[in-house]
Amino acid sequence: MKAAVVESYGALVVREVSDPVPGDYEVLCELLYGATCTGTDTHLIHGHEPVCNWVKLPFILGHESIGRVVELGPKVRHFRVGDVVTRVGAPAGNGVNIGWGGYAQFGIARDHWAMCADGLPPPQWAGNRVNQVVPTGVDPRVAPMFTTWRETLSCMLRLGVDAGANVLVVGSGGNGLSFAAHAGILGAGVTAMVGSAALEPVAREGVGVQAYVDYKSPTVTASLKEQVPTGFDFVIDAVGRAGVADQVVPCIKPGGSYVTYGIDERDAVRINPLLAPGPVMVRPCPYDESETHQRVSEWVMQGKLNAAPWYDVDAAFRLTDINDAFEHVWGRKSPKALVALTE
Repeated sequence: MKAAVVESYGALVVREVSDPVPGDYEVLCELLYGATCTGTDTHLIHGHEPVCNWVKLPFILGHESIGRVVELGPKVRHFRVGDVVTRVGAPAGNGVNIGWGGYAQFGIARDHWAMCADGLPPPQWAGNRVNQVVPTGVDPRVAPMFTTWRETLSCMLRLGVDAGANVLVVGSGGNGLSFAAHAGILGAGVTAMVGSAALEPVAREGVGVQAYVDYKSPTVTASLKEQVPTGFDFVIDAVGRAGVADQVVPCIKPGGSYVTYGIDERDAVRINPLLAPGPVMVRPCPYDESETHQRVSEWVMQGKLNAAPWYDVDAAFRLTDINDAFEHVWGRKSPKALVALTE
């Protein structure tokens, strides 16, 4: 089968790799679509630390792919042939490692429910709780968004974001837009964003952001205070770059929360508490995709979430043109790109 492999940092190539074979609790899936991730994928392609330390070259890229079940392992009880499953990826083997392995023509998902029920140790199945069935009726071209939507929603719910809260999101990429979209659905009082000027229309018209500041502006703090003088209950940094906190901490309400979700320069993030107008809670950003699968599924079925602000479902790139997909995103032509993994 074909797969997109990072052979060396900066070199993403599509080449032949071995077809996967399902084990006892595994299902073989024909991978249908994947979505680019401007954060993790970009760091892995270019070898940015600390992300590149997670995998060894060469590796199959991709973690936002969905596949249709075509073959069942003998102990599988919770998947059926024809099911569309989230977060499917090719396994490692024959000299190729995986950066989750999603950009390939075939992949493996595990029946973690059966593995748990049969008493297998959690380390063998816990990571596969991301393999969930997409509801019938959901367009498979939209389903790659489930990964981003589930992660970001889980984070927000654990933070306690609820109706009436003012939310500031730093970053206008796929994750930032997801945080903003969720804030609106949850009934936020004001949703604001610091991001790229090129993506302001998408943020405002696509996900309902009410206040927006160009991250290159020399007056980010003043602009935020002018547009939202009451301040923010939650500030979510979806980028994770050094220097961001000092620009936004002065805009947090006393008792508000600051969290860094992004990983761009996560080891260099620093917060000066003297800039805050009062006590600020600096909080971790844990999440569990599986815990929000049901709610995301419902929101998609209800029309509250759709892929349009992130990518054009009618303009998928072929797997063989995956480098064009990344150039499209890096050129800020859209926050993400859809890649068709079947020929």
